[in-house]
Amino acid sequence: MRELLGRPLFSYYLLAGVSALLMALGLMMVLSASSIEALQTRGSAFALFGRQLIAMLLGLLLMWICSRLPVRYFRLAGYPLMVLAVLGLVLVLFIGQSELGAQRWIYIGELTIQPSEPAKLAFALWGADLLARRARSGTMEWRHLFIPLIPGAVILALLVMLGSDLGTTLVLMMIFLALLWVVGAPLRLFGGILAVAALAAVVMISTEGYRLGRVEAWLDPWKYAQSTGYQAVQGQIAMGSGGWFGLGLGSSRQKWSWIPHAESDFIFSIIGEELGLMGTLVVVALFGLLGYAGLRVAVRVKDAFVRLAAAAIVAWIVGQAIVNIGAVIGVVPITGIPLPLVSYGGSALLPTLAALGMLLSFAKQEPGAREALAARGPGPAARGLSWLGLGGPARTRRPANGRRYVKGPT
Repeated sequence: MRELLGRPLFSYYLLAGVSALLMALGLMMVLSASSIEALQTRGSAFALFGRQLIAMLLGLLLMWICSRLPVRYFRLAGYPLMVLAVLGLVLVLFIGQSELGAQRWIYIGELTIQPSEPAKLAFALWGADLLARRARSGTMEWRHLFIPLIPGAVILALLVMLGSDLGTTLVLMMIFLALLWVVGAPLRLFGGILAVAALAAVVMISTEGYRLGRVEAWLDPWKYAQSTGYQAVQGQIAMGSGGWFGLGLGSSRQKWSWIPHAESDFIFSIIGEELGLMGTLVVVALFGLLGYAGLRVAVRVKDAFVRLAAAAIVAWIVGQAIVNIGAVIGVVPITGIPLPLVSYGGSALLPTLAALGMLLSFAKQEPGAREALAARGPGPAARGLSWLGLGGPARTRRPANGRRYVKGPT
């Protein structure tokens, strides 16, 4: 086991494998959870599944591109992405559609865009590069964090909160705290930030009736089972109905219009109902492995930007999964954020897959990883091109008799 953990490409393959398993599970569960609603509203049980499949294929292409880009491209991308994120969040305040008390979505025909999702990626890259530059220049004094990191974080959080999106605000806070933790911020700074965040949360909850109702439903969902606690109660019924091994894939009863948003926010409850406790534990274990692989990259790579960005991405994806699962099982109030890689929604899936592609690129920076990739030789795609006579540059090989020969495309 120690030998396996010490291999240079262990993080790379673990990230790729866990991501593939979560995406496969996500497609399977989106098809199961959305089939009844899609059949009733769109005339085809595969309508939402088809859209999710297209989004996943696009996301896989984006993930592959990001996995092959050098680190410097991600450092450069943080600033324009941050500008686009701010513009998108401003735009959604004017032309966005409000649903369930939150104004998060822009509808362009059949296309739905949620600007707060790519804002998470933009903030992680921008914040990581800003702190890495400060660390490299030797000017890392904590008062320097107030310009421009904390103002940038506050502006982004305020724009998200103006759209009444408390869940995304919480995820942005996780990214921010992860960046500060990795860079070694003093505990008193964490205490001050958390105190301000708690005060802001209290103000947001007390000024919006639907948020106060969610908190009341969280404290006693069965008391409000026919109103604000309806979704939480139905989710608990689904989780309890699954038992140890579930009712069987596709056999959920709660997806028959009982659980609102069963294919997105509450897809974990459908997993619990159809696959049982064992299925939910597998999902939790996969996110745990994803977090371990990402933190392993952050620890093993010496580049400051890579360490900061990797930690921020782990805090975002794993933290969001914890909040989503916690809301379904009743540990935290319902926030309306999806389960990464599993829930329905292309706006959330594409930035997440781009971030995972970045982690794969970062994993190649681990000690010995480049040498291991070079020794492994060309991948399946390169070999396929070679067989078609479209191979790249010739490779020099040494046969068993010690004579050298050059092999080009066959």
